Amino acid sequence: MPDSFTERFAAGLASYGDGQCLEFEGRWYSGDEVTAYGVAIASALDEAGVDEGAPVGLVVRNRLQHAAAIAGFLAAGRPVAMIYSFQSAEAIGLDIERLGLSAVVADREDWTADVVAAAKRSGSAGIAISSPAPTVARVVGLERRDRSRRHAPTEPGVALQILTSGTTGPPKRQAIRTGVLERTVFSVTAGEKGPADAPPEFAYWQFGGIGVCQLIAGVYNGRRIAMLERFSVDGWVDAIRRHRIARAGVQPAVIRMLLDAEVPRSDLESLEFLISASGPLDPETRDEFERRYRIPIRLAYGATEFAGSLCAWTPDMLDEFGDSKRQSVGRALPDTQLRIVDPATGAELAAGQQGLLEAKIAPIGPDWIRTTDIASIDEDGFVTLHGRADGAINRGGFKILPETVRRVLISHPNVRDACVVGVPDARLGQVPFAAIEVAAGQVAPTEDDLKELVRAQLPVYNVPVAVVVVDELPRNPALKVSLPAVAALYPAR
Repeated sequence: MPDSFTERFAAGLASYGDGQCLEFEGRWYSGDEVTAYGVAIASALDEAGVDEGAPVGLVVRNRLQHAAAIAGFLAAGRPVAMIYSFQSAEAIGLDIERLGLSAVVADREDWTADVVAAAKRSGSAGIAISSPAPTVARVVGLERRDRSRRHAPTEPGVALQILTSGTTGPPKRQAIRTGVLERTVFSVTAGEKGPADAPPEFAYWQFGGIGVCQLIAGVYNGRRIAMLERFSVDGWVDAIRRHRIARAGVQPAVIRMLLDAEVPRSDLESLEFLISASGPLDPETRDEFERRYRIPIRLAYGATEFAGSLCAWTPDMLDEFGDSKRQSVGRALPDTQLRIVDPATGAELAAGQQGLLEAKIAPIGPDWIRTTDIASIDEDGFVTLHGRADGAINRGGFKILPETVRRVLISHPNVRDACVVGVPDARLGQVPFAAIEVAAGQVAPTEDDLKELVRAQLPVYNVPVAVVVVDELPRNPALKVSLPAVAALYPAR
């Protein structure tokens, strides 16, 4: 029996053989094909003079070749640092130079002149991957690592460096240790391996961040994996219908999109439940979805720095508390301790009080890790989220939680969605600003109407200084609203 995560992951990858492993763009690729891709990349790195086990960068996309690269790196115990592809070539180049790695692997289309120039400046070897032949090739001018340059060393125990979604600012890179990936698998699957004829794992969240957990868990357990390069309602629904998928994790925005698209109930009939994570789900949206499709939605909570979930619901919890604690994200997982602390003093708060959530997770270490989430834990141990502390607006000493104001704005029947952010103010430091989407077929409410709505329900300092109407709120590839992009909409007054 393999005794390390790396060995068990490699065994999971080997278990597919010539059977189905990954589905991408309507075609199943066997385990042998996926493994061969990883071997070809490893061979190219060796020819480029990259030391075995040295960390490499991956300009990552949700494509077959990238999934195969990740699987190959993890099976070989080679650390990989994710670099987002959905940024400018100049930004990719800056990432490459900051990381200073022995080699960079990227899709053929991402090896632009700017990216090649950045890799040359850092002395990195370059490997191009693609689906059409040649599938793996060394990049012209970057055939070998420049051994006269000092490159990033291997950090003991680190398997992955993944990125946050960049909701509140530039994405941050988080190191995930090999030992922690064991809990990643458990948090994704709740310890269930599933029978051989089970529906495939469904991977469509971005692999550069927390979305890679679905891929890791699938390969570790030898489960078939259905992939989407990016989310679309049609692609997502098609995968659910064809594969008879029984459960799936979704962002809150996906639930709203499914409702707006009026997807037929029959297309989703295989779903036993959905798990909503990565942001707040409005109770009204949840109720509407469950009424229309008769598919329950469970709330969950995780974070990039923990490489998976912190809280979840079990069937026993649902039986006893499902109705009475409907807005909770569940209880802490078995390897997790949670507490709520005062953000100013760090003192632990009593049951039911709101403060910052801290977690202590056995595989990560003995220290309490503070999150930026405002939460409460009731007397039964159930966690409820109330917003993010790092998005709080300090308006001349008055603290405003954007989610509280957003909840009021979306209570207007003509508002589909809203986002509230803090913008600079010379006198008060920060003031709230809001952008809204209008519900389909409805007339946009006036700015004065929306301000009055907030004024009627919240203290006056919560009233936005301006409200703009947009066709769509700007979102990042993780389908979260981009707060910097919303702030950029603020009209100077």
